[in-house]
Order: sequence, then C-alpha cells, then structure tokens
Amino acid sequence: MCAGVLVAGVEGRMGQGSIHYAGEPTRKFRHEALFYGGQDVFIERTAPFIVEAVTQQEPILVVVSGKKIDRLRSEIGPAADHVEFADMADVGRNPARIIPAWHEFLERNGDPDRWCRGIGEPIWAGRTPDELVECERHESLMNLAFDGAPPLWLACPYDLLALDPTVIEEAHRTHPLLWDEGDDHRVSEVFPGLEAMAGPFDRALPEPDELLREIAFGQRDIPMVRAVVERAGIDAGLDVTRVEDLVLAAGEVATNSVCHGGGGGSLRIWQQGEAVVCEIRDGGTIDEPLVGRRSPVEGQTSGFGLWLANQLCDLMQIRSSEAGTVVRLFVAD
Repeated sequence: MCAGVLVAGVEGRMGQGSIHYAGEPTRKFRHEALFYGGQDVFIERTAPFIVEAVTQQEPILVVVSGKKIDRLRSEIGPAADHVEFADMADVGRNPARIIPAWHEFLERNGDPDRWCRGIGEPIWAGRTPDELVECERHESLMNLAFDGAPPLWLACPYDLLALDPTVIEEAHRTHPLLWDEGDDHRVSEVFPGLEAMAGPFDRALPEPDELLREIAFGQRDIPMVRAVVERAGIDAGLDVTRVEDLVLAAGEVATNSVCHGGGGGSLRIWQQGEAVVCEIRDGGTIDEPLVGRRSPVEGQTSGFGLWLANQLCDLMQIRSSEAGTVVRLFVAD
C-alpha cells in the first residue's frame, strides 16, 4: 500500500511549507500537468498525492476512469473513505461540464486557509479529434475559471505512452506548472499567460463530408428549426430521448442567434460517425470565454441557452470572431 509524504515540506495550511517554483509566485490555483507512462506508474504517482491530502485533512476529488478509480481504491485502502471519486467518462464526456464539477467541489469544501486537491484526467487515448480539441480548450480555460478562487491544487495526468506527442506539447501550453516523470515540479516555459486564455477562440473547424440539411432562419422560424432537427435525428436512427435532447439544444442556440446574433442565422446538419451534428451560424460575437461553462445562479435571467445545450449534448464547439459565431452540437446514442 502506498503511504508517506509526496513532497517533503508540504503542509495543510497555506504559507507553511508550500512548494515554490523558480520564477513563479505562489498561486491559489496550482494547475499542473502530471506526466506518467502507463497505468502502474499512474498509481505510483497519484496514490501518495491522495494519501497526503487525506493525512493533511485536505478535501480531494479524483476524476479519472472507472478502472483507475478501482486501482486507486485498492492501493490506498482505508484512505479511500475520505476521498471523493467520480468517473471522468460521466463527468467529462462533454468537456464543458468539467469546470462546473470543480466549482461545485470548491463550493462545498473551499477554504482560503487550506488547500483543496484534485486529480482530473480529461484527455485519454480514444478521444475523438473533436473531443480532443475541446479538452485542450477546457484545460486552457481552467486557468481563467479558478483564478482568484479558493486554493485548489489540481494535477492533470497525461499518459506519455498512450498520447500523441502533440498532445503532450499542448499540455505544456495549457498548464502553468509541470510535474515531470522524475517527480520534479517546474514552471512551464511556454504557458502564454491568462490574457491569452481569455482571447478569442476562432480556430477553424473542419468542413463536413456531406450535409443532410441546410437552411436559413429568422425570428419567426425557431419552430421550423426544431422540426428540421427532429426529422434529421429520427432519420439518423437516434433514440427518441436523444432526438429530444438535440431538438431542445438546437432550439436554444437558434434562439440565441435571433436574440443576440443579428436576428437569425443558418443551420446545417450532418452525420459524423455515430453522432448527428447541428451547426448554427450567426453574425454575433461571443466575448465571454467561459460561456456555457458556468452553472446558472439564483436570480439569473439570461445566459441559460448555451449552458443547457452543454448539459444535453455529448459535445459542443463554439468559435467566435469578428466574422460571427459558430456553434456545433453533437449528439449520439
């Protein structure tokens, strides 16, 4: 069984022996990419981190695959009773749902005088190219979402044996801190800073091979949008509940286009693998990088549409620039 202290000198209260990185001030949000090679090394690297959190009475949430959760439970023994576990396949099937999960964890446990800890692995071999891009966007936005939040030390594991080298390179850019194979902690030399995280996200999206439908819509056409999406979902063989999810999500996004995107837009629909994809374009611009990733608060009167679409869809892609906004919704059985 793993035991002992992961890093000598780290204590449970802020300012009492915290790790310092050369050239980097102490952060309230310590966002690290943890590099490992294979599942056995993953356990060797993460189990002591978890045990130390329990020993220091620091709340910890571990969001990884079900298999890794089982291995960790077995490895850390009774300490597992003091750990929150969640399967990333459930929490992060749509990467945009992960930030709200960490916010909820901090709302329950956050303390300005004590670290909370987390392990979250949103990127694994088998993610589709579209999912991978959105996972990398998620990792980038984490730095914005928790800037100024109660202290959180979050380690994000990356499997060097299973992931493409380009994914590892991107992890260096989306994490200000790196936890190397040799158990060394260092500052990333290529992290671009928070201003870059907050900038426009207008990376080009690939064009579909073949469209099922394409229509323009205006203020009075939302019922038509819903009907077209419903027909496409049924024809593609989606389960009735998934058709309903896609129809509701597309209706919400199209309504946003009418209200905030110039009074209308265009709808394109196609199949991509097992998913039905709805794309809605309009002339508006989104300047809030965390749009759709913050849980609605009591008294909020707007901003629900993209949040709801993220809850309903397996993936949502948003691109926005001076030329307009594109939202893609992916739903599969």
